[in-house]
Amino acid sequence: MLLVSLLMVVAGYAQFEKEKWYVGASVTGFDISYSGAEKSRLGLDAKGGYLIADDWMLLGQLGWQHNGGHGGADMATLGLSGRYYIIQNGLYLGVGAKYVHADHGYNDLMPGLEVGYAFFLNDVVTIEPAVYYDQSFKNHSDYSKIGFKIGFGIYL
Repeated sequence: MLLVSLLMVVAGYAQFEKEKWYVGASVTGFDISYSGAEKSRLGLDAKGGYLIADDWMLLGQLGWQHNGGHGGADMATLGLSGRYYIIQNGLYLGVGAKYVHADHGYNDLMPGLEVGYAFFLNDVVTIEPAVYYDQSFKNHSDYSKIGFKIGFGIYL
């Protein structure tokens, strides 16, 4: 009963109308993502988006991550994605692709999927946990990854 009440309150703040802007950031890693080549990882992502229609958002992403494997390589990412918010309750599905470049000559294009939830703390600020999967075209077994991230967002 408590969970249902919480979801009703959170859903009351849903702000996924056309022509709204989004700014967000997330932290990944802390050994809560896994791939065959990485031993530990810490990543930071910055995102900006725009709701092109009710419940449909386009996003751009810049990221940096430090990997404990590969001799401690740093990686930079540049990505484009989209989100669909389901029934104005904060649950979203995301799909996108990102270009990954590491300082040891590694380059990859990684399409990905994401499922997350936007918990509204007030009318504009959210906490956004998500589960994601990134598919590597370079080497599936070593560089594809599944993980968890948590971030925050501001809907303007």
